[in-house]
Amino acid sequence: MSFRYLEDFIIGERKESGWFDLTEEESVAFARRYDPQPMHIDREAAAHGPLQGLTASGWQTTAIVMRLIIEAQPFGSTPVLGLGVDEVRWPTPLRPGDSIRAEIEVLSTTPSKSKPEFGVMRIQITARNQRGEVVLKMIPNLWIPRRPKEP
Repeated sequence: MSFRYLEDFIIGERKESGWFDLTEEESVAFARRYDPQPMHIDREAAAHGPLQGLTASGWQTTAIVMRLIIEAQPFGSTPVLGLGVDEVRWPTPLRPGDSIRAEIEVLSTTPSKSKPEFGVMRIQITARNQRGEVVLKMIPNLWIPRRPKEP
């Protein structure tokens, strides 16, 4: 996989990941450890809750999408440092038994004024389940190396 500099990315460029299948066992195990709410760990309580069934934690959805992005390698072999996320939305819950896929879109690239050897790239990540419903939408800001100036 090739190294990509900030200048190599095109606004509007898109890349899709592969699929990830979420099992109930995996969903409940994550929630028991990190987000132990009844809607994530108790099938009966979840059935009577606001989402009418067991759902994955939004944080697990985000972690799965991170894995999918790493595996898809949209940045090539370039080391990418996350600077933060401007927005995270979970419009539809991910449920055990669902499959999930992510799409990455380059929104903008901006050279850094304070560190000219780097720049900031804003991307939009949209993850959908097997029915095409959006289960995650977020806009991370990434610290990307710029192409070195030739001597």
